[in-house]
Amino acid sequence: MPISSPPRVAGRVASHASSRAGLRLLLSFGMLALAGCANVDRMKTSSIPMDDYRNRHPILLAETMQKLDIFPAPEIGGIDRYSAAQVSEFGRLYRAGGQGPIDVFVPRGGPAPMPRNAILAIRRALAAGGARPPVRVAYYPVTNPKLASPIRLSFMGLKAKIADRCGQWPSDLASGSTLQGWQNKPYWNFGCSYQSDLAAQVADPRDLVGPRAEDHADTQMRTRAIESLRKGKDPTTDWKTKNRSISSVGAQ
Repeated sequence: MPISSPPRVAGRVASHASSRAGLRLLLSFGMLALAGCANVDRMKTSSIPMDDYRNRHPILLAETMQKLDIFPAPEIGGIDRYSAAQVSEFGRLYRAGGQGPIDVFVPRGGPAPMPRNAILAIRRALAAGGARPPVRVAYYPVTNPKLASPIRLSFMGLKAKIADRCGQWPSDLASGSTLQGWQNKPYWNFGCSYQSDLAAQVADPRDLVGPRAEDHADTQMRTRAIESLRKGKDPTTDWKTKNRSISSVGAQ
């Protein structure tokens, strides 16, 4: 009579082998999954999109017209001190990043006569600011005598500005009729005013492109520090303050 038990034993061995192979396969997939979680890049897999306002509203350097309107008071010297100070500052601005001539537009036909020697005083104020470019004088008619007509100075210079104008709303913030507002992205106008103010306040637009050259070292400060170290003294600055009450501040 044949024995039927060996086939059953072989089947058990085969099932155990297949189960072990499946377990090993599951363990290998688990290790790969853990390894992938260990090297996850949260900046790329975050659900919040990283839209930078500096990419939507970049600051650009462009050659634009720099303008200054002055309303000089009538004086013998040509223009008053207030207007002369404005023109001198305009000359320093031209020296920093201006090019070409400076155009001076003088009103003609207004109720108040233009100060005598005004153009000569403007040239002196520009020279005081360090600018000695060729000055071109032109006249423009006064359209409304009831309004003050300024003397306008202009030149071409480097200026920082944003690429787009602020106040644009290409899409609705709520977007109740669509799913566009559910993307959790910043609105288009976000950061535009900040970039515009930064571009307007920068003294030299070239600072936004690269750093300035290093200035010369203070030789006296270096010599003082080296001499203090040679004498065994502390090279730092020694600040001496007196303990005084608030009531005695400013007393002689």
